[in-house]
Amino acid sequence: MNLIQLRYICEIVRQNLSISQASEALHTSQSGISRQIQLLEEELKLQIFQRKGKRLVAITEPGQLIVALCKRTLNELENIKRVGEEFTQKDKGALTIATTHTQARYFLPVAVKKFMHAYPDVALTIHQGNPTQVAEQVLNGEADIGIATESISTYENLLCLPCYQWNRCIVTQQGHPLLDDAPLTLEKLVRYPLITYDFAFTGGSLVKQVFNQAGLEPNVVLTAIDADVIKTYVNLGLGIGLLAAMAYNPERDANLAMLDASHLFPASTTYLGLRKDAFLRDYVYDFIHILVPELNRSAVISALKMR
Repeated sequence: MNLIQLRYICEIVRQNLSISQASEALHTSQSGISRQIQLLEEELKLQIFQRKGKRLVAITEPGQLIVALCKRTLNELENIKRVGEEFTQKDKGALTIATTHTQARYFLPVAVKKFMHAYPDVALTIHQGNPTQVAEQVLNGEADIGIATESISTYENLLCLPCYQWNRCIVTQQGHPLLDDAPLTLEKLVRYPLITYDFAFTGGSLVKQVFNQAGLEPNVVLTAIDADVIKTYVNLGLGIGLLAAMAYNPERDANLAMLDASHLFPASTTYLGLRKDAFLRDYVYDFIHILVPELNRSAVISALKMR
């Protein structure tokens, strides 16, 4: 048994059991990966993967346990590496943040700028995706921090700390009938074509739930992951937009009008997610504190200990 075999197993699982995709990701041959997995299965005297011909089609019951242990082992090896870096390269390294477009565009910029000034030798990378993708990147060790709304907090192996609460607004073209039809209600919203977030993004599932509970079906004509895309199509007259209130700027969006919709929908919470077993470099604690001043190093460590 060796570490290369463990890495091959984890990458195959990450690539949905595709050996060809795993070989591309790891820059090695398919035959080499297949041979190493076969050798490990022979050593363990069991099958990790179910096969149909040459294809892997499922993970066996013992394979599920082995995959979990492989991930844990590789995570601990990464922690050992980070400990070494912490004591030999104090202010050098890399920080990867996984987040949604809305958070990257409207919540992170000030903190990112301040952090980059404080740590010029830390390479900062931002990956964008939906909340599920954000959570999985943190769990897989592809990102140090995940920042997203709602569903990220449901993952058992993530420590999720609340950052802030936000709500929604409606944006329309200037002169739209809704602007003179107060108060704003759900019943009035369903009269018009609606452009909003993909329901996998940024509180979209909560919005859908609110309409469903009221027995209403919104006329969603277009969904997007990007608030700026939503505003673009509203400006073209394709519908009204429902988006995070922080995404509307009166100066930048002067061609659009805004109506507060916070009375129609519960507030959503943006969470910061960390893998519970990860070793965090000092500069990661500093970034968290810059982003959310209430979350200093002591607060984060206390939360990790209580997990």
